[in-house]
Amino acid sequence: MAAKANITYKILYNDAVAMTGGQPVDGMLTPQQITQQMHHEGVAHIVLMSDRPDVYKPADLAPKTEIRHRDDIDAVMLEMREMPGTTVIVFEQTCAAEKRRRRKRGKMEDPDMRLWINPAVCEGCGDCSEKSNCIAIEPEETEMGRKRRVNQSACNKDFSCAKGFCPSFVTVRGGQLKKQKAKGGMVAASLPEPTLPEIDRAWNLSIAGVGGTGVLTVGALLGMAAHIEGKVPMILDMAGLAQKGGAVLSHIRISRPDRSVAAPRIAAGGADLLLGADSVVAASKESIVLCDPERTQAILNANVTPVSDFVRLRDFDFRETEVETLVEKNVRNRDHFINFTDLATQLTGDAISANMMMLGYAWQQGLVPIGRDAIEQAVTLNGVAVQANVAAFNWGRLLAHDPEAVTSAASPAQVTARPQNELSTDELIAHRSAHLTKYQNVRLAKRYTTRLARLAKAVDADTLRQATISYAAVLAYKDEYEVARLYADPSFRANMEQTFVGDYKIAFNLAPPMLLGEEPSGRPKKREFGPWILPVFGVLARFKGLRGTWADPFGYGADRKIERELITLVEADLDLAESMAGKNVDPQISRLLALPQDIRGYGPVKEKAYNEASVKRDALRKTIKSGGSTTRVAASEGKTMFNELMTFDLG
Repeated sequence: MAAKANITYKILYNDAVAMTGGQPVDGMLTPQQITQQMHHEGVAHIVLMSDRPDVYKPADLAPKTEIRHRDDIDAVMLEMREMPGTTVIVFEQTCAAEKRRRRKRGKMEDPDMRLWINPAVCEGCGDCSEKSNCIAIEPEETEMGRKRRVNQSACNKDFSCAKGFCPSFVTVRGGQLKKQKAKGGMVAASLPEPTLPEIDRAWNLSIAGVGGTGVLTVGALLGMAAHIEGKVPMILDMAGLAQKGGAVLSHIRISRPDRSVAAPRIAAGGADLLLGADSVVAASKESIVLCDPERTQAILNANVTPVSDFVRLRDFDFRETEVETLVEKNVRNRDHFINFTDLATQLTGDAISANMMMLGYAWQQGLVPIGRDAIEQAVTLNGVAVQANVAAFNWGRLLAHDPEAVTSAASPAQVTARPQNELSTDELIAHRSAHLTKYQNVRLAKRYTTRLARLAKAVDADTLRQATISYAAVLAYKDEYEVARLYADPSFRANMEQTFVGDYKIAFNLAPPMLLGEEPSGRPKKREFGPWILPVFGVLARFKGLRGTWADPFGYGADRKIERELITLVEADLDLAESMAGKNVDPQISRLLALPQDIRGYGPVKEKAYNEASVKRDALRKTIKSGGSTTRVAASEGKTMFNELMTFDLG
């Protein structure tokens, strides 16, 4: 009997072609028509998947076509691989970046909804990045370590990040992004006009940035402005496959009509100005090769923009200092390395404005050979966010003329906390002790500080620092009482009001253990709870004294058992560290005590991290107890085996 044949095709349908008026070679096919065509070609089973399955009527589809939500994609693929014959998945979804473009141009309805991450509740586990694969989820360095935030300017409103198993996501409906009341146009009139460079030869500008942030738009505006003034612009955009989130490099050459250039590409070392909208792209080989230490002025956005590796690696090291140093070595100076993104967000409410602010800054510095009137006219002709772009341009001008005035206007109302990596070990101990007191009581804080004081006599500084962070983290695990306390704390509302204004309503995305239900992935089902739950949080937070006792109704869950066991394990590791003092195993001890920092997240995310860390812990403890001899024995055995093999081969 012949084995059953199974071939599954996945047809991706994106309506971008239809919206732009383009026509593919075979004509425009709707998802309904695709199912009909597949049916008549003898496909055994067809599934239409969409993030809006309710808009499709079975009567319009091929017979027996199944309609499923896109969240079921993994389950559908597993089912279809067992079906005989040819099977087809028609996956209908508009590209999230394309949706964002249409909304900006008024061609698509913009949902009156945003997501905001409560950094106090966030564990920095990275599950939201894994679920969404989105670069709008950015790192936020806090006193409690690296957390996550949503870049509201780059967000495509796909909302898939909220599917991460985490209670830190807050849904905001009806709110507007907070902006400063001051207007850039009000400060522009008093600014002096700079001396613009003379164009005896082509003036070369290179712009390095990330696709989807307006980098190419800045180049197009400069080209149009040069054309308006009667100059000759040549532009070469090296965008490759980067529509959003990829590296983009623009070559812009501006010359006089009587001395026009023949090639748009800037020669090696020929850039007069580098506009580094993204430091990583600015430091790339393709960008650096255009610079010359004697010729090139650089204006760099000293802001950390997440690269693709951050989506996969939650603790990715961005190496900002090394990146900026590489740029600095290849340009004239680093006087213009400024975090334009933070300034633009504070002043205009939109991080995308950073590029226009950089252009205004460069122009006021006399590094752009085009008049202000022509640039503003080009912005007007572009017809997109004209007032906002002119305001950002003028904020950049003011920053170049009077930086203190701009930084003062952009200063947040609240004092920004110092990130964990800038705190000394003593400062960390004091901070965590205060946190543990709020978390539970003074007794728990005393347990923490007493144990660390004992450990400090036996280990080196790095090991003590790792223990300081790890021990506090396992003692203050985020259970239901703690999540409730953090949401009931006044700082929650205060932080939200730094981002949103208006008559907005909030909701919380939670998976309470007492409510049954599973997601298609098998994880506990998350549900949305309205603002009515805030008083419930306040009441629940008052019962934190039940934590860890026989009367704790949440204490019998698998998550709580793991967290209590983790405290016991870490304290055993602290005992081991003290007992091995002076035995030359400090590096291994330091790694052992740092392991709990990898165990982050909630529910299944934390359980997985715990299981992975347990394997590493067992191996490290074995090495430490042997005084590091495990590695030496293994190396010795390897050398003996190698000698035996060589003897055999030669014999």
